[in-house]
Amino acid sequence: MTSRESRGAIDAALHAQIDAARGRTLAWLDTLQADGQPCGVVRISSAHDVARWPGMLLPGTYNAVLARSLLDGLDEWGSATRDALAAWLSSHRRADGVFRIPGMSDDDVFKKPDPAETWRYIDFHVTNYSLGALEMLAPAAPPVLDFVRPWLDPLVLKAWLADRDLRDPWQEGNNIVNLGSFLLLLAGQGDEPTRERVQACLSILFDWHDRFQEPATGFWGVGQLSDPERALHAMAGSMHNFHLWYATGRALPFHDRAVDWALARSPRIDSACIDVDLVDLLVHAHLVIDYRRGDIERWLRAMLPPLLAFQNVDGGFCDTREGVRRQDGWVRGYEEPQGLSNTFATWFRWIAIAMIADCLWPGRWPWRFRRMVGIGYRRPGTP
Repeated sequence: MTSRESRGAIDAALHAQIDAARGRTLAWLDTLQADGQPCGVVRISSAHDVARWPGMLLPGTYNAVLARSLLDGLDEWGSATRDALAAWLSSHRRADGVFRIPGMSDDDVFKKPDPAETWRYIDFHVTNYSLGALEMLAPAAPPVLDFVRPWLDPLVLKAWLADRDLRDPWQEGNNIVNLGSFLLLLAGQGDEPTRERVQACLSILFDWHDRFQEPATGFWGVGQLSDPERALHAMAGSMHNFHLWYATGRALPFHDRAVDWALARSPRIDSACIDVDLVDLLVHAHLVIDYRRGDIERWLRAMLPPLLAFQNVDGGFCDTREGVRRQDGWVRGYEEPQGLSNTFATWFRWIAIAMIADCLWPGRWPWRFRRMVGIGYRRPGTP
């Protein structure tokens, strides 16, 4: 067998594994359907006690919708089913457009020094994912974005950016990319004055990043050059922010240094968040810059089999194998054992698998990546 034939046989086996894994995941998602709820409203895992934690149906559902959409599984539902599910998600929206997990209180959440910042972080995150799910279910329905308008004031935005704590770059990366995603949505539905104000705000965002980016890595974060753990957190937060460059077509400074950093890590399972962040960084670099593409492809090829092998027998994926999992680190009350398949980790791990597959074999599968900036966003195109 020639090397080309051998590579073809390996590819065919990987394709078959992906196809089989996709089918198992879609079947597993069906098992999570919550009793008495519209089709598609699901528990976050098999351990989720809905009677005790009814509010956790919201993250269970938006993660599941985004996973099912990515796997091109939404068309199995008719328009009436999709509309009913979109209405259920929209019922969690406040008048200003913010989504919040029902029943979550001050006692349940990770604390920041400023209580307003605590809720802003959580609300931004839940709203980003809820809007992402709604975009897949009802793309013609415009989001309510009144809560974003205070940041259209340059002084408000600059003051908010001045309060970002780059000792915690992972959390701040979530904050910034979520706000950026909302601003981009607002530009898409606003009038000309609103679009001009959004562009002015985006310029402020990019200028802020230019001042604080570390040239050696291309990341943002304090202490990353001397502490491997801080560097990992800086990568995770920075990768989120990179989406703002991809979505606006801007050239990302020091992109090659970020690639070097990522390729220096072994292609192995870490956590659902870290794994998808590394894959996203490398896949988008392969797309937008002509730098070490062969090395990137080899790294992605090495990462794909461990990702596929990490699928649980039930068809879902877990975050890690040991410890306790809390809802994205926000909820103190709700927790479950790590190792269980859950909709959050299943969606994140499928993003990594799909991005690798789309990079190595473009067009082979009809992946439906998010168009809205945030986890799961994939800029269209091939090198």
